[in-house]
Amino acid sequence: MFPSSSSDWGSRMGGLDIALAPLLPGWALLVLAVAAAIIGGLGIFRRGRGAWLRLLFSITMLALLANPALVREQREALNDLVMVMVDRSPSQGIEARQQQADNALNELQQKLEMLPDTEVRVVETSGQDAGGEGGTFLFSEVGRVLAEANREQVGAIFVISDGQVHDVPGESDSLGIDAPLHLLRTGRDNERDRRLTLLNIPSYALVGRPVEVTFRVDDLPEAQEGRARVRVLLDGQVIEESAVPVGQEHRVAFELERRGPAAIEVEVEAAPDELTLINNRAGAIINGVRDRLRVLLISGEPHVGERAWRDILKSDPSVDLVHFTILRPPEKQDGTPISELALIAFPTRELFELKLHEFDLVVFDRYIRRGILPTSYYENVVSYVEEGGALLEAAGPATATPLSIHRTPLRAILPGQPTGRVVEVGYKPQLTDVGRRHPVTSGLISVTSDQEEPAWGRWFRLIETETTEGDVVMSGAENLPLLVLSRVGEGRIAQINSDQIWLWSRGYEGGGPQAELLRRTAHWLMKEPDLEEEDLRAEIQDGELLVTRRSLAEAIDQVEVTLPDGGRQTLALEEVEPGVSAGRMPLSQAGLYRVSDGERVALAPAGPANPKEYEDPRASTELFAPLLQETGGTHAAISGGMPDLRKVGERRDRHGSYWMGVVAHGAYNVTGVQRVTLLPGLIALLLMLGTLLLAWRREGR
Repeated sequence: MFPSSSSDWGSRMGGLDIALAPLLPGWALLVLAVAAAIIGGLGIFRRGRGAWLRLLFSITMLALLANPALVREQREALNDLVMVMVDRSPSQGIEARQQQADNALNELQQKLEMLPDTEVRVVETSGQDAGGEGGTFLFSEVGRVLAEANREQVGAIFVISDGQVHDVPGESDSLGIDAPLHLLRTGRDNERDRRLTLLNIPSYALVGRPVEVTFRVDDLPEAQEGRARVRVLLDGQVIEESAVPVGQEHRVAFELERRGPAAIEVEVEAAPDELTLINNRAGAIINGVRDRLRVLLISGEPHVGERAWRDILKSDPSVDLVHFTILRPPEKQDGTPISELALIAFPTRELFELKLHEFDLVVFDRYIRRGILPTSYYENVVSYVEEGGALLEAAGPATATPLSIHRTPLRAILPGQPTGRVVEVGYKPQLTDVGRRHPVTSGLISVTSDQEEPAWGRWFRLIETETTEGDVVMSGAENLPLLVLSRVGEGRIAQINSDQIWLWSRGYEGGGPQAELLRRTAHWLMKEPDLEEEDLRAEIQDGELLVTRRSLAEAIDQVEVTLPDGGRQTLALEEVEPGVSAGRMPLSQAGLYRVSDGERVALAPAGPANPKEYEDPRASTELFAPLLQETGGTHAAISGGMPDLRKVGERRDRHGSYWMGVVAHGAYNVTGVQRVTLLPGLIALLLMLGTLLLAWRREGR
């Protein structure tokens, strides 16, 4: 393709040009030309006879060797290319901007069709940033389209947008075209908006330690004054509601109560005549972490099973274990000094009165009531659990005797009470219907029916209990409760009615999942979020919103999703495994998604906490102004009507009083070439012979 311009000689001649196809190399022709000029010049200077004729002969010879030809190009005119970029980014969904864009596109296409020799290429793009900044990156798509086109054909680029484009180039040279860029702006004039910006929000926070979130409320474009009412929610619960100054930073301090993700959400009330509410909400996920989980393990007597407990708890790097085994109960006092027995005194007062609340979990392993702990200490344990602590009882044979801790104030909070009977028969622990759904025990075995037995070893002892509360997740011989999980006040209790889990640790009859079972039980007691039996989770995965609902009850069939712009949708859930339902929906916009099942709330931020797309959603030409001026383009508000279109020359004005220009470049393709030799061989021979005869005749006189 060759451009057409006023300085193109070939264009002025209708595609005619003179081309040389020399029979000798260029340097040889140059040498011959210099030699002929010198010889001819000397002959003329000396007025030699026939000098002019010899010079004419030399010129004829050089012309023949140069082999000139007349070249005529067969050209195909190309249409001027007009690109129309339509912004379909999320901010274009505000109010009636999309409808404005559709109407402008239809009218623009109609007007472009009336221009002669014009080709139109329409590209609709969301312009979303692949890097995750949440802005509109339209010109990356412009560059892609230009790379596939002939830039010398481009007569104009029309952009239909609200002007909120975040990759507008600073120089027109980056486009590589000689054409104007025109902006057809959607939106209204004098738009107003209120914006909430999260300034500082940590990714992690220590449980029980103060954490701060900083935010600011801005009103655009008015001066920063007045107050706005703001609500701050943690996991759906309001932790602060107050009126904060507009245009100033505001801090909110709070504490996380448990490990795992916590959803922090900030909402500001709408301003009068506000453009959109989508940037009035912001939120993020803060992961609560513990420095260390402290566990107090008290073994009532030495036995083979205490090592299983100790090894499992010690192997967990997040657990700080304090273990005491009562070797010398009061009835065995014989006066021997402790120093000689290499024993330490059981620090009952320190453990059960002074530092009890420093532990996240207390384990009574085959504990026997022998008068070591006074009644007040058992009452302290009851208060500890009711206020949020965790207690695990691993029962032994003494549980069915008068020495059981069930004969203490602990009886009020333990879910099962012993009947006094000990069942000693071989059995395989089984998952109950609730156990198949409970996160502590679900997935431990792959059985699909009640008739199938798990592929693990047998136990041979079970303490019969009557369970009045809690969830029985595992059963033993005679379908009696084996593992019971219960909640008391703010705390949790687990009861294992056997002391033979060590058989699995020893690999008896193939062993069993003792490590996973005890780990899950301990972490459930310590309120591990992933082990909550009633839970609602939301996360962004592969461009979709994934909602997971866990429940011990019947499957939850739907949840309500609040979109970033405030709209609401119902999302259907399907059971994917016992106790777990899930559903997916495609992301329609960036921002904060809020999921609720009526009781629980989950948040899922799509994109950054403060997306560029909504930093200032007001329609504007400010970002485009330098590029418009440099390319010779202009802008027009669609709400004021569509401007006229004109074809203009390359050196003419490209816009005027409510009209926009399209440059006519006159580009063309060369489809063929006709070549006519100016000195055919016969004519050249006749000229040479003629000059030779004339020279011979002249010199012969």
